[in-house]
Amino acid sequence: MESIGLKELKDYFKLLASAMEANKEDLIALDSVMGDADLGLTMAAGFSAAAREVEVSADPDLGKRCIKAGMAMAKAAPSTMGTLMATGFMRGGAAAKGRAELELGGVADFWTAFVGGIMERGKAGPGDKTVIDALFPAAESFQQSRAKGLALGEAASLAAAAAAAGLEATKSMVAQRGRAAYYQEKSRDKQDPGATVGAIVMKCFADLLA
Repeated sequence: MESIGLKELKDYFKLLASAMEANKEDLIALDSVMGDADLGLTMAAGFSAAAREVEVSADPDLGKRCIKAGMAMAKAAPSTMGTLMATGFMRGGAAAKGRAELELGGVADFWTAFVGGIMERGKAGPGDKTVIDALFPAAESFQQSRAKGLALGEAASLAAAAAAAGLEATKSMVAQRGRAAYYQEKSRDKQDPGATVGAIVMKCFADLLA
């Protein structure tokens, strides 16, 4: 598969909704250590609403559907992570606006805009022990694959691996943002819940194209 269209977009959001539901209890457990213990609930609700919106929308524009998915997520999951994910899909959607199909270049631009939107909204960057630590390396990986002219499926697999490595790296970091930042050194050796969500988002995309 060298591009994704409307069918693939719908399938991707179904995968996301299913994965967040399947990982709900694990996300709750991770978030209970230094957070509100509601991450699993908000992500399951937010991605479920986004999937419904993508399915029922009549707009053939992939970008606009992603924007609408982000809006639905923001409404269904008005939490910090819900807002960040919603912002990501809206920014990514803006980058893909006017497109009925996305090849690797369009996908790379989508994820770069997605991550940029979250960084701007959350005032966080790589190394802060947040969702960015999974998503930023994944977006960079897509751009590198684009430069190398790789196939879309291979690029997605490499991006998911980069996200997984970024998630693993959060265990050695000290939290700098959000509630976890209050714990400082006590946050070290803990897997970041937000980065876990980011890794799931990328794994689902790779699974879609496998």
